[in-house]
Amino acid sequence: MAAVSSTTRPAPAPGPGRRPGRRGRDRWLPYGLLAPSLLVLGAVLGYPLVHLVVVSLQRYRLRELLRGGGTFVGLANYQAVLGDPFFWTVVLRTIAFTAVAVAGTVVLSTAIALLMTRMHRGPRIVLQSALVMVWAMPSLVAIALWQWLFDFDFGIVNWALTRVGLSGFTRHNWFADPRQGFAVILSLVIWAAIPFVAITLYAGFTQVPRGLEEAAPMDGAGWWRVFRNVTFPVVRPLYVVVTSLSIIWDFGVYQQVFVMLNGRPSKDYYLVGIYSFVESFGVNDYGKGSAIAVVMIFLLLAACVVYIRQMIRMGDR
Repeated sequence: MAAVSSTTRPAPAPGPGRRPGRRGRDRWLPYGLLAPSLLVLGAVLGYPLVHLVVVSLQRYRLRELLRGGGTFVGLANYQAVLGDPFFWTVVLRTIAFTAVAVAGTVVLSTAIALLMTRMHRGPRIVLQSALVMVWAMPSLVAIALWQWLFDFDFGIVNWALTRVGLSGFTRHNWFADPRQGFAVILSLVIWAAIPFVAITLYAGFTQVPRGLEEAAPMDGAGWWRVFRNVTFPVVRPLYVVVTSLSIIWDFGVYQQVFVMLNGRPSKDYYLVGIYSFVESFGVNDYGKGSAIAVVMIFLLLAACVVYIRQMIRMGDR
């Protein structure tokens, strides 16, 4: 009997996992699982967001607020915001603030996470407990603590610097100079963000094969090459996640600045969130303040798009 050609061999019957229509159902299954959460988020966040956009298209000042309705002005508020040089100064300041905060958070968290991988169980548990307590501390309590540390009259930082012999720190006002003030605020933001990022990265570092990290130094690789070529490629998805989340959180910093400056920040301390609040509730121009908030949302969406694209690329790999 002649051998059956491979080109005429019948196709194998579909297995249990290849039933017709199964692939189509599997394609829509993730969206079905996400649908309840998306509906809840839409109900909770959808109306405020739509209302924010509607107000941004209106002339809405104190008179309109008392009257119960604004006057439609189209894109006039956006033209006023985008045409204001001070707005772009605030945006650039916010971007610089975010970049420094995110870089400081990721670098220090990486150092702490690597330290935890080399610690014994007892000290590591103590350190992790301290990090969790910092993370669980209410933000207003943490801000009040830092406000006391750098207080003009009774701050422990001024007292400690004076005791070690540094002159000029008696009754020193850290917020008189915006550079020093932002250094304090950045320290607070980074300190509060480290616990989440450090514990997340530590969980990723524990998944790196120890054999690879131990074999690399035998081949002459230093600690930096081991981290760059062995450790980092494994935990890179985690770095994308924590960096993206840190950008979103730090770009919208508001209460740290507002509370540390006792609710009266000068224009030198304006970030986008502060600027939107002041325009809305400081000068009662709710339409312009809403337009600033909408622009801020679009800037954050740009960061989210970058994050999603990176996650898709890593998933394809």
